[in-house]
Order: sequence, then structure tokens, then C-alpha cells
Amino acid sequence: MSPVSSLLIKVWAVVSVASSLAQAAPSEPRTNNASCRFLPGDAGWPSVSTWSSLNDTVGGRLIAGSPLAHACYGSNANEAICASLQENWATLDPFLADPVNVQSMLFENTSCSPFYGPFSANAAYQNATCSMGNLASYAINITDAASAIAGVNFAREHNIRLSIKNTGHDFLGRNMGKGSLSLWTHYLKNASFFAYSSANYTGPAARIGAGLQVQELYEASAAAGYRVTGGGCPTVGAGGGWVQSGGHGPLSSLYGLGADQTLEFEVVTADGQHLTASPDENADLFWALSGGGPANFALVLSVTMKAHEDGPVAGATLSFTEDDSDKYWAAVEAWQRHLLVLDTIPGFQTMVGMAKGSFSLDYVTLPDGSVDDINAGLAPFYQELASLNISVTNDTRVHDSFWEHYQYFEGSTTWTRNDSVGNRLIPRDAVRNETTLAALTQVYKDILDYPNSYFYIIAYNVTHTVAGNSRGDNAVIEAWRDSLYLNNVIILNDPQATSEELGEYAQELNVWQENMRAVTPDSGAYMNEATYDYEYWKDDYYGETYDKLVEIKHKYDPGYVFWNRPGAGYDAYELKADGHLCKV
Repeated sequence: MSPVSSLLIKVWAVVSVASSLAQAAPSEPRTNNASCRFLPGDAGWPSVSTWSSLNDTVGGRLIAGSPLAHACYGSNANEAICASLQENWATLDPFLADPVNVQSMLFENTSCSPFYGPFSANAAYQNATCSMGNLASYAINITDAASAIAGVNFAREHNIRLSIKNTGHDFLGRNMGKGSLSLWTHYLKNASFFAYSSANYTGPAARIGAGLQVQELYEASAAAGYRVTGGGCPTVGAGGGWVQSGGHGPLSSLYGLGADQTLEFEVVTADGQHLTASPDENADLFWALSGGGPANFALVLSVTMKAHEDGPVAGATLSFTEDDSDKYWAAVEAWQRHLLVLDTIPGFQTMVGMAKGSFSLDYVTLPDGSVDDINAGLAPFYQELASLNISVTNDTRVHDSFWEHYQYFEGSTTWTRNDSVGNRLIPRDAVRNETTLAALTQVYKDILDYPNSYFYIIAYNVTHTVAGNSRGDNAVIEAWRDSLYLNNVIILNDPQATSEELGEYAQELNVWQENMRAVTPDSGAYMNEATYDYEYWKDDYYGETYDKLVEIKHKYDPGYVFWNRPGAGYDAYELKADGHLCKV
């Protein structure tokens, strides 16, 4: 944890709930319209004593929300803290262990930026003020089912918006909401390994808390002698929105997506019930939670997933730069064709980052493989590069466990939050067809012509054969099964970008998603790494699962206690310009 994170945690931890509640008390009644969720200042907003009662109910774990950069403003402004925030604003660290502040710069809306206010280097911004913006007004540090039930019931009974924050990783703003009560699951970090037996699966399993992060999952699994499917980013919550949206990661080409590995969920539903969802119990809810999107059907406290015996893992990196555009794009097309070969090698997974003239195979993951296996798999691509007179730098090695492999190839990666992201799942048939491949290449060229842009081609084989299931067994869209790779398209944001600039980036990403869609009209996209306001969100994020997901939503949450955009059925409510969430 960085010094700034530690310092800021102390700041909000010692804030008096009573004094903070008083600050949020309504000063001038605005509305008592029950068709809209109440906001601070509305006549229907809960009183100070009502909030205090909730704090008592949850054992003092109610936390008043506060923007991270509040230390840069007002009579108590602290220049040292503000300078540290400016330095770390593009990193994830300050946001991971905060109850209401989140990853997405777009949805922060620069309502309280450390680059504005009295310590701003720009005189035009020195008179700026700090406001809550889209942040939750309060959060409950969820440590058990009872505190979760209390939070869900309070939000439902008092007609206020509910949000769920785990680690804060979310490009779509689904983990925040103006005036909301946030259920903060970050400290649900339990992990246990045991023999599991059901009609559908018998074998080792891992039960993990919603807040257990990927790096913590991998370390705990290795200590128990297992591998468990998780994501690529070390700080993502493995039991939260990652698995509920499908969840891809380095082991996906061997075991399938995270949602393919789920055995059961422990949840709190919108009516305050503490339930288990599995193929044998509340099976429809289990189906929806396994790939149908997060924070929409129930609050997940823990998930039980298949665990697999650990063993050696081979890995590799490869990189080159090439200023000759024709040669560079010939190499990019050659790589995509070669993915069709690697797709047939069980467990072979790759992630390549591409910027203008730069090609970086950040890692290969091949469980139970050898250096010779990696080299044999990559040899035809090396030959293609040699024919183009492109020289490469590479590193190939084997580690005794997946955790050691992950630490070596991912441990030095710096993950930031100052990026805007979109994506497309690219089908195998699109790469097999030379005309379609050429059209994709042109789209990618246009993307890299945009300032500060790059993309990741992340290749998995997650067919039903690999995943060990059948069509319709979970809510993962079929486009995943047909895809050769996921293309994440990214714009690197300036940490000081204005709201208008961030909005422009978001719209540019929508254009890129549409351009890739035009070339691959029958495919889809991965909802976790996409845009929130995409025109084709129903078809591309949910596809054939959408109608069933909405039915399940209406069954378990007819009053929309849980809501996020673009969750299935979200358009039954509308988010107004002033932040009110209202029934359509």
C-alpha cells in the first residue's frame, strides 16, 4: 500500500459519522417523488437519526463517503497530500482500499480533482470547488451477511439508490451512483479449499470471498497445491464483477472462463434473503450470476469455483519494433493467422499489446508445458518475422507453479486507471477469411492513428469443449465460444483530462466498437471492458441471453433495488441529469 493510500484511509476512518451525517442532512426540500430514488436534499432523504440507527445496526461500519482529493480544497487543504495524489492519480493504488472512490475517471466527472483548487498549477483552475459528484454518500464495510442484509433492506425501505463497490475496477461506472448507499465488499477476503460433491461436479473446490483479489487468490491456491481461474490484473476482485461478467484470464484456454468454473454463489437478494445459488438451488439465479453481469441480480458475498491440481507452467515474452508500416502490419496479420494454429494447442494463451510500430507479446501461458512446447508453438511466427527481416527480443522459461509463473510475467506490470476502454470479440472465421482480415487490419490502423491509442489482442480458446459445458449452461454469450481473440482498444488519458475530453474519448471508443462490429456483425463484446452507452449493448453484451436475464431480474428484483447501466433491463429506469434515478 502506498503512503498516500495509508494516509487517506486514516482520514476517512476517523471521520465522525455523526458529523458527516449532519453535513448530508437536507437543507432545502426538493422532491418527495417516490418514483425516483431520493438524493441528499430531497424531502424523502433519510434523517440523521435514521442513518445513525443504520450505523448502530451494522456495528459502526457505516462510512461517510468523501472524494479522495478533498484534501486539496477548503480551509484544511493539505498541500503534501494533494501533491501525493497528483503523483498517484493515474495509479490504482489509492482507489483500491477506499469505500466510495473508483477506477473510472470518466464517471468521477472531475468533480473533485487534485489538479484543480488552490494547489493547481493552472491559475484558471485555482478557484474550482470540490463536490461529491457521482460518488456514493455512504458505504457499509460489508463483513458478513447480516451487514449486507441491513444495507439492502435500508436502501429498499428508504427508496435510495444502492451501489456495490469491491476493488473499484470498473470501466462502466457500475460501482458508483450519486447519493447511493454503497455496499463495500473489499474485505470479504476468505479463501478455503475443500472436496466438493454435487450432481454436476465432484472434486476440489475453492470458496472465495467477493473481495479476494486475483493475486491473493493465486497465492492462496498455490499454497494449497491448486490453480484456480482468475483474471490478468492482480488487484481485480476474483469473486466480484469479474466472474459475474464471464471473467477471462491466463488459465482460460485450459479451463474456460471464470463463469464456466462456478459451482455456487452465496448471495443476498433484493428482498434481504441470504441464499445459495447453484445448479440445484435457485438455479436460474445461479445461471444469471455466471456471466450475466454484476450488481444487478443480487449481492454476491462469496463464490465457490472448481480448483485444479497445480503443476509446472511454461511462459514466454516476445517483442519488436518496426518503423516500416507495411512490414509492421504484415507481421500483425501474420500473428492473427498464427493464432489459428495456437488455438489448437490445449491451454496455450497469449496477450499482445500493440501501439504504432510496437508489438509486445506480454506473456504466453501454457500450463503443464515445456520450453520446447512454447518454442514449437511460436516457431512458424518466428519464421514469418525472419522473412520480413524483423528482429525480436524474447524470453521463454518454465516455473514450478502457476503462481510463480504469474509473478514472473505479471509481477512487474504497472496497472493504471487512466485509460478508456472498448473491445470486440473477433471470431475465428473472420481471421480465416482474407478479405475480412484485411478489413480488420484497416480498422486497427485507423485506431492507432488516434493519439495515445493502443490495443491488446488477447487470445483464448474458450469453446464449450474446453469449458466442459454446453450451449446455454450459463449466461456467457455464445460469441465468446466462437472467438479467436478479444481485442481491447484503449485510449490513454491524461490524468488532468477534463470531463469534456474524457467524454470525447468515450465516444471515439464507441466508434471503434461499431467499426469492428461492421466487420464482425455476428459476434459480440465483453461487457466488463466496454463502453457504458454503446448503441448495440443488448445484442453485443448479452446477445441471446438478454430476454432470459431480464426475466430473472424481474423475478428476484422487481423493484430494481440493484441497478446499473448497462445491466440487463436497466432501461426500465432513467438516470436524470441531476443524478436522480427514476422509473420510466
